[in-house]
Amino acid sequence: MATLADSFLADLDELSDNEADVLEEENNDVANMEEDIDGDLADIETLNYDDLDSVSKLQKSQRYIDIMQKVEDALEKGSDISNQGLVLEDDPEYQLIVDCNGLSVDIENEIVIIHNFIRDKYRLKFPELESLVHHPIDYARVVKKIGNEMDLTLVDLEGLLPSAIIMVVSVTASTTSGKPLPEDVLQKTIDACDRALALDTAKKKVLDFVESRMGYIAPNLSNIVGSAVAAKLMGTAGGLSALAKMPACNVQLLGAKKKTLAGFSTATSQFRVGYIEQTEIFQTTPPALRSRACRLLASKATLAARIDSTRGDPLGNAGKTLKEEIHKKIEKWQEPPPAKQPKPLPVPDSEPKKKRGGRRLRKMKERYAITDMRKLANRMQFGVPEESSLGDGLGEGYGMLGQAGSGKLRVSIGQSKLAAKVAKKFKEKNYGSSGATSGLTSSLAFTPVQGIELTNPQAHAHQLGSGTQSTYFSETGTFSKIKRT
Repeated sequence: MATLADSFLADLDELSDNEADVLEEENNDVANMEEDIDGDLADIETLNYDDLDSVSKLQKSQRYIDIMQKVEDALEKGSDISNQGLVLEDDPEYQLIVDCNGLSVDIENEIVIIHNFIRDKYRLKFPELESLVHHPIDYARVVKKIGNEMDLTLVDLEGLLPSAIIMVVSVTASTTSGKPLPEDVLQKTIDACDRALALDTAKKKVLDFVESRMGYIAPNLSNIVGSAVAAKLMGTAGGLSALAKMPACNVQLLGAKKKTLAGFSTATSQFRVGYIEQTEIFQTTPPALRSRACRLLASKATLAARIDSTRGDPLGNAGKTLKEEIHKKIEKWQEPPPAKQPKPLPVPDSEPKKKRGGRRLRKMKERYAITDMRKLANRMQFGVPEESSLGDGLGEGYGMLGQAGSGKLRVSIGQSKLAAKVAKKFKEKNYGSSGATSGLTSSLAFTPVQGIELTNPQAHAHQLGSGTQSTYFSETGTFSKIKRT
């Protein structure tokens, strides 16, 4: 029977064996990674950036040659009507269109690579040109036209660039710090420009082929934006399926170019829009409504592309319906607002009003009128918590009663006219033991001359009310007698 120490030793042996296996696997992985890194470095070393063929390889690939040959044959032969009844995925012409869409994307990427090659080479001659001309094809045409010429007044750039950009390029070239290129570097740059222009021509040929087949591939999309714009949208997006999966906000920007204003104001520059601005609907829309029309066209074109991707309507009726909706909405936007109708005065009431007025109504309003205390209790001061009967906002709130800033030092309860009237009637009533006078009156009067004297209290009150009684004290401080009547 094994002891506890023997079992611990066995566990330690197993752990040491496992650690040895793990270390061996990690060493193998590190060796493989080093081999991969060495292979990548070898590929990078073999890549020569001075050689155009090592940078641009698309034109010499077999796939490019085969697709371009099929496109040229299809353009010469025309559309094959016999294949119209096949399923879209089984149609060889549709497969060629899908390949053309993929090839157009590859051509775009290849043009960007060649543009970077040209820019790196020509930067020694004219470093400011890349910030003035952004489009790769325009940049290649301008570089090929200028060459090694230092005086741009001798170079005619008319037709290649807008007149404002030509002026800026000419002024910048007169102050540039660049130097003429060597002959070998200049020749490589011109060859790269020719290759970029050739790829652009091949791309246009591919788009022409796709445009000629748009009526069959995407009939609904073609009815809305036209065959040419539909082909460009599909070519830029990478196919009909990719266009159908794209949101409308991105479809609106397909084909948009970065505009070079060369320091001019951006106040009058148009909003960013791509190929949709080439549609007939966009061009016929007033400038004030073109931004809304562009968003509407992008949304409806996305719906049409989704219908075409599922072959929901091969005849294109859905596209025609969507186009009619676009026209109706744009026409609705252009309608003037409805004229403001003059509001007639109400017919005066010939019948007497049912609400009566007069003394009784005024008395009733005074009786139920709101008091100043109630007005302050109904108001609240901004940013100041009101006091309440139970505290902490519980119970009945006091509003602005007793708060600083209410505008009054003290709120006094004024006696209403009704209360004064009741008090007057209550005072006029006779209360007391004799029935004629109040119980608090007395017939004994205290005088400074005679001392205690019997008087008539009613006559004494009449004298006080009529003002015939003089004061007990004179201005000199001596007593004065009460006048007798």
